[in-house]
Amino acid sequence: MFNDIGALELVTIVVLAILIFGPDKLPKVIQDVTGVIRKIRAFSDSAKQDIRSELGPEFKDFEFEDLNPKNFIRKQLTENEDLKEIRSSFDLRKELNDVTDAVNGKESDAAAAGGALPAATPGAGPDMLKKPATPAQEQLTRFDADAT
Repeated sequence: MFNDIGALELVTIVVLAILIFGPDKLPKVIQDVTGVIRKIRAFSDSAKQDIRSELGPEFKDFEFEDLNPKNFIRKQLTENEDLKEIRSSFDLRKELNDVTDAVNGKESDAAAAGGALPAATPGAGPDMLKKPATPAQEQLTRFDADAT
């Protein structure tokens, strides 16, 4: 919760607290704030225990942190055996290299082995790097050629 507070922010908070409450009242305010934080934590812990007891024994290992979508997805991805098997069998780098080689005109491993991807030959199709002329430019060049 407070992991992103730096030293400058902490000093600013302390200076503002001293200016607002004064050095005489500041210890009492700090005690009151820490007491409120303790009460909130105790209330939260008792609410968690009540929820766990109401859910029953089948949810004994239920963690409230799993309700966070990031934590839930991370836990499901690491614990699911089917996903581990799929992830280990799929090599994304090899697939990307094959696609890159096919686009650049090199013969990929799949095509060399008789796969479905034929090797692209340079100059066999339209030049994708060359910007095509727009119809307006073509009309202007035709108009200029007719005028001469």
